[in-house]
Amino acid sequence: MLIICLVVMISCDKAERKLPYYNTADFTPTWELPTDGDQFHQIRPFNLINQENEKFTEADIKGKICVVDFFFTSCPGICPKMANSMIDLQNEFLEDDNLLLLSHSVTPDYDSVPVLKQYAIKKGVDFKRWKLLTGTRNEIYDLGRKYYFVEEDEGLLREEDYFLHTENFVLIDKQRHIRGIYNGIDPNSIQALIADIKVLELE
Repeated sequence: MLIICLVVMISCDKAERKLPYYNTADFTPTWELPTDGDQFHQIRPFNLINQENEKFTEADIKGKICVVDFFFTSCPGICPKMANSMIDLQNEFLEDDNLLLLSHSVTPDYDSVPVLKQYAIKKGVDFKRWKLLTGTRNEIYDLGRKYYFVEEDEGLLREEDYFLHTENFVLIDKQRHIRGIYNGIDPNSIQALIADIKVLELE
């Protein structure tokens, strides 16, 4: 009986915990979406290409929770650690069709589709769960800085020619709203992200 009660209590706690929304690059939390018609920040429509040379747009993430990062295949520093964290997320949610992992190349001139495909093979990327994305530099940098806020508020002050490089992962809900930001090379932060994805799935 005690075990059953504990399970019920844990389930209730999970159901009651809510994630904030983020409307600005300084990640000040907002706990409710506005109901008076004011526009709330949302990831804009986009036009990219995945590692299978298929067009990838906002329509492909409709009804999906997404974890987003920005990387480049030749990065010798933080990107391999970020990829390991993405692999952990892929393995955790491998059979969960509610979730997509989206990694955007910040060196699209180098990271062509064949390069991304080879990188995917090397890293053990499961295509149904994890998309490696390329496109124009302007498209990727605009999305990263002005919409995903991946560099937080510092990114808004940078010109397009300033290289985009950050370890941040961003959590997006099914309506393309930002619900969290995490350190992609910190195991504790990744565990918090996993927990938050599971909370978001209960909404």
